Amino acid sequence: MKFESFQYVRPDIEKITQEIEHVLNQFKHSKKIEELNHYIQKINSIRSFFESMMHLAAIQFTRDTKNAFFLEEQKYFDEMYPIYLNILRDYFEILNTSIYRKQLEARWGKQFFSLAELQSKVISKDVLEDLVIENKLVSKYTKLIASAKIKFDNENKNLAQLQAYAYNSNRETRKKALTAKYDFYMDNEEELDTIFNGLVKKRTEIAKKLGYKNYIALGYDRMLRVDFNPSHLLNFRKEIKEKLVPFLNEIRENQRIRTNLTTLTYYDLDYLFQDGSPSPKGDSKWIVQQFQQIFRNLSNETDEFYNFMISNNLVDLDTRENKARAGYCSFLPLYKSPFIFANFNGSSDDVRVFSHEAGHAFQLYSSRQIELVDYHYPTYEACEIHSMSMELLIWQSLDLVFKEDVHKYKYSHLIGAIDWMIYCVAIDEFQHFIYENPDISPSARKKEWRRIEKLYLPFRIYEGNDFLERGGYWQQQTLIYKTPFYFIDYALAQICAFQIFTESNTNMELAISKFLQICKTGGSKSFLSILKEAKLTSPFDDGCIDLIVSELKMEMKKIEDYI
Repeated sequence: MKFESFQYVRPDIEKITQEIEHVLNQFKHSKKIEELNHYIQKINSIRSFFESMMHLAAIQFTRDTKNAFFLEEQKYFDEMYPIYLNILRDYFEILNTSIYRKQLEARWGKQFFSLAELQSKVISKDVLEDLVIENKLVSKYTKLIASAKIKFDNENKNLAQLQAYAYNSNRETRKKALTAKYDFYMDNEEELDTIFNGLVKKRTEIAKKLGYKNYIALGYDRMLRVDFNPSHLLNFRKEIKEKLVPFLNEIRENQRIRTNLTTLTYYDLDYLFQDGSPSPKGDSKWIVQQFQQIFRNLSNETDEFYNFMISNNLVDLDTRENKARAGYCSFLPLYKSPFIFANFNGSSDDVRVFSHEAGHAFQLYSSRQIELVDYHYPTYEACEIHSMSMELLIWQSLDLVFKEDVHKYKYSHLIGAIDWMIYCVAIDEFQHFIYENPDISPSARKKEWRRIEKLYLPFRIYEGNDFLERGGYWQQQTLIYKTPFYFIDYALAQICAFQIFTESNTNMELAISKFLQICKTGGSKSFLSILKEAKLTSPFDDGCIDLIVSELKMEMKKIEDYI
């Protein structure tokens, strides 16, 4: 079924409440395992419908944030989703306390109950109104960023289109474009601060109402972290700071020398080659066509997946007015279909973003027959392994897109991945500071970001750009507003993806086998269990970061011989 045929029906929350309560009442009075399993299936079916409609509405809203109908539907879900979660809280509590839990775990898996334990902790009827306010603030941020219309190069540009100029060979053009981009954030700084202040205050209130000391512990539980905690991440951040940051500083200094610049400024960071940045040799439609062969070359499974996505119009890639500035993959369980959303801007980043979201989509397609909606997605840190591995596994065929510039792309891709990983670690440290100090002023918050930024990314020189120099860079990151503590998951996953990539250089068949295995597993296991099953080293293990840095240095040296 093509995406255009997917039928949207607003879920009646009262009816859904009644249906779930009726099934739960039956569950509580049953003493037969077969019946209990049947009731779990019934509730799963109700959830599949509600969540499919919610995701479909969100997709349509982000495709056009001024679509009046789906704007109202987004508002509806902002208000109804907390009520829905509260209904599920009763369900999860009943599961957790069932005297038949061990028998049910044998049927549905231990991870289902581990997730249920966390989900029953993060909501109660006492915070429903607070959650509605939180959701509305996030939607307000999304709409504000999507509203950007910036006059540049004699045209109105959105933020994604402006970012494409970061790769331009002309230094003055790069500077003007990125200045215009950050002028938009500075012009809207007061509203951005107001929204974020509201989110931090509200999240702290929610945490305390639920019995948490602060939002940090609640944030970890919301992220459904089953097998690691803040102490794991504190040590991980330390390892990255000590072992990967010096390597990136070395890379950036080599970049400055290679591009013949006296000073590498913020608008030079994507300018890696004097003779031009790598870019796809065709437009968005052409890129989509080339990926047909790329996924065919990778495996039979990825070939089948890609045909499914394209033939059913399950991708939206072109940037346009009022389209949300985002890249994501969603899943509609009712239709067993992923959906890829991106904003192509003509730069090499189009290929990275598309392959990244295709990695998510391939995992969802691979595990689409898993019955429980809880298992469609893994937890976030495992989820990002699929996306980042896909970015790297397709290297074998990227000459189809970049032709003679393929080695330039690979070089810039690796630098970008290392930079992003360190940035994510810096954001994680910053977010811990934010929610440990929820009452500080916006200016103090930005000052702390600039301090942390200089520790992890000291080469970021803002050359008098007031907004960035005061510490405003992070305000362009949707996830900081929408999903606190997500960012570190990218860094953890990148370490795992680099392991799969290294394997592919010596044994592609084995690397693909591991990749397919973790995709088919979906979310039925925890992060560390997935790594163990695929024989991947945990990022928390001693020596893991050292080994990755060593391998990255060898890989970059190998690519440098071609550029």
